[in-house]
Amino acid sequence: MAVIYDEPSRTFNEFLLIPNLTAKSCVPQNVRLVTPLVKFKKGTTSPLSLNIPLVSSIMQSVSNDTMAIALARSGGLSFIYCSQSIEEEAAMVARVKKYKAGFVVSDSNLGPKSTLADALALKERTGHSTAAVTDDGTANGKLLGIIGSKDYRVDRMKPDTPVASFMTPFTSLVYGKEGITLTEANDLIWERKLNVLPIIDNNNRLIHIVFRKDYDAHAENPHELLDSAKRLMTGAGINTRDYSDRIPALVEAGADILCMDSSDGYSEWQKETIDFVRRKYGEKVRIGAGNVVDREGFLYLAEAGADFIKVGIGGGSICITREQKGIGRGQATSVMEVAAARNEYYEKTGMYIPLCSDGGLVHDYHIVLALAMGADFVMMGRYFARCDESPTRKLQVNGTYVKEYWGEGSNRARNWQRYDMGGRNRLAFEEGVDSYVPYAGKLKDNVDITLTKVKSTMCNCGALSIPELQKTARLTAVSSTSIVEGGAHDVIQKEQNVDVDD
Repeated sequence: MAVIYDEPSRTFNEFLLIPNLTAKSCVPQNVRLVTPLVKFKKGTTSPLSLNIPLVSSIMQSVSNDTMAIALARSGGLSFIYCSQSIEEEAAMVARVKKYKAGFVVSDSNLGPKSTLADALALKERTGHSTAAVTDDGTANGKLLGIIGSKDYRVDRMKPDTPVASFMTPFTSLVYGKEGITLTEANDLIWERKLNVLPIIDNNNRLIHIVFRKDYDAHAENPHELLDSAKRLMTGAGINTRDYSDRIPALVEAGADILCMDSSDGYSEWQKETIDFVRRKYGEKVRIGAGNVVDREGFLYLAEAGADFIKVGIGGGSICITREQKGIGRGQATSVMEVAAARNEYYEKTGMYIPLCSDGGLVHDYHIVLALAMGADFVMMGRYFARCDESPTRKLQVNGTYVKEYWGEGSNRARNWQRYDMGGRNRLAFEEGVDSYVPYAGKLKDNVDITLTKVKSTMCNCGALSIPELQKTARLTAVSSTSIVEGGAHDVIQKEQNVDVDD
């Protein structure tokens, strides 16, 4: 008969951390969040590590090159989505690898025939008040001028006014030439009291823009995740269908690590994909596998040669795999069982394989729970989809700003190479939903707040590192009533906008 587990599978919401002794030295600024990204042998260190234990999901609505740049600058890693053409994904990877801190590729561009109405629509879409005017309206066209919010007055100009009539023309611009260093660019900005400095090549084509406001931001990113050539690191998603063509293109573009995108990784297709990588590249190309939820799945992918393994099926906020197929497991139980199998494997073979907890994270403290239960880092989709840097539209719905967020298993994603297309030009059924998430602003602001909470919680647990947390953390299961007790209860909460007289 079927194997039936006696214990129910549990979620992160069903656990709390028990405080350990907090030493005087255990303060947030002393907590170190560096964590291994790929497998390594006992007595050595991981060839690739993360500076913070956060990676972004392999999703159209989350991880493009903009997200990859922003997250790497904060110390984490993005896996650029693979439900697009090989050429488009490789181009995104290449843009991340070519990125220079402070040298921004303009994402707000207009052509000479654009109007004030076009400029305002662009500002509404991107949130940026500065736009470059180029001969072809692209980020690398011949620079004709720059417009900013001080160049026009909406109440005194007609919407059809050409931007060419009010932009600062090229002849009046201060600009830098290709090859200028960031220090030289910033010096020029401060000397000439500029807000922006366009960088052009010998043919006057726009290459980058350096912003005055970014000057302080460079010093605020001490944990940037860089490769040996001081370039930002990025991951790239792959599937188990066109891997023989996609992987070489991504490696050529400079991807630092690959990861298979699948809701169920316990499959021969994943082993075949890993075998392809090992035959063609040996250990030079790193590849993550998954997702799995138990000991058997972990051991299968470990023996196949995976560099890290993702844990979790059906726990994502937009994932309905459990609802549609009855497949999955509570995320906390999954992480704990797979981590136990990983630790046994490590003792037996001397090879440590990092685990990525993917899905089921609702609150910031859930990250600490996942790490304490044995994960080395976590993968999040909804969290990053809310940020400015995600590739989706920012909209206003019922007076609230939101961003679009859809699953790779939804019809909108058109992800035929991950899910069965049912013999028709659409999915036979969906395993993801199309939704909105509350807009949250800049990625760095959100990550900084989250990591402050993570570090503070780790200090309560008496741990200054993730390995120490995994060794010393104490967890307790909670009842449904204690969950209610943990929030505000038995009080009438004040409305935040109500004034109360003294």
